[in-house]
Amino acid sequence: MNKSTSDHPVSYDCEKVMPDAASDAPKQQQVERMFDDISDSYDSLNRMMTAGLDLRWRRKALSFLRPFKPKHILDEATGTGDFALMACRIFPDASVVGMDISEGMMRVGREKAKRMGLTSRMTFRRADSMALDIPDASFDAVTIAFGVRNFAHLEQGIAETSRVLTADGHLLILEMSRPYVLFRPFYWIYTKGIIPLMGRLFSKESAYRYLPSSIEAFPHGRPMVDLLRRCGFESVIVQRYTFGVCTLYFASKSSTKSEKNV
Repeated sequence: MNKSTSDHPVSYDCEKVMPDAASDAPKQQQVERMFDDISDSYDSLNRMMTAGLDLRWRRKALSFLRPFKPKHILDEATGTGDFALMACRIFPDASVVGMDISEGMMRVGREKAKRMGLTSRMTFRRADSMALDIPDASFDAVTIAFGVRNFAHLEQGIAETSRVLTADGHLLILEMSRPYVLFRPFYWIYTKGIIPLMGRLFSKESAYRYLPSSIEAFPHGRPMVDLLRRCGFESVIVQRYTFGVCTLYFASKSSTKSEKNV
């Protein structure tokens, strides 16, 4: 892979995976429409598909931020706000902004925040992750759970997270990933067979056919670490969960230049 510059960013296969291959609409519009369409069933189907493991992954991921006690957190691609609302509970002194392009998903998230009594610290805003309408160095932590592979331009989106972080801020990404080799046959049967069937029965099948394709095309492991470093992050920790089906990337803008568990 060629090293990118700010003028010539590297392109990634995941950018070419579209929710609706028959549509000529740009990826951002397709992703927005897809999540608007499935917003009402998203949470229940997500719990069903992961057997609740996604909540455990989120808790483990947020534990990496505990030593830094962030006060201002941006949750990009917040969807229905699960990660953002969990951050609100774990960091009671923090204010959290959830951003997404899907108003349908955030509508569900706002209702959840209201039920949980967190509306004083949790706000939702519609935003494009490729061009955040946020001043430089506004947040000391940015989180993205299961949304970064939907970015229309991955490197541009990650560069934006670096821009809005303070000099000693942290980026925390959770993303689905290709599992360890021995587990892959069972995983692909599940993601390419069972998950689309569940989508057909309870939601929208095309959205859950897009899921395994976007996971397969995402730059896991070393390519993702290289991307993060190009975008201004000087240290990266990588951890994989549950046979490798979920991966955590924890990156810092501090001067520490170490990589672990890659």
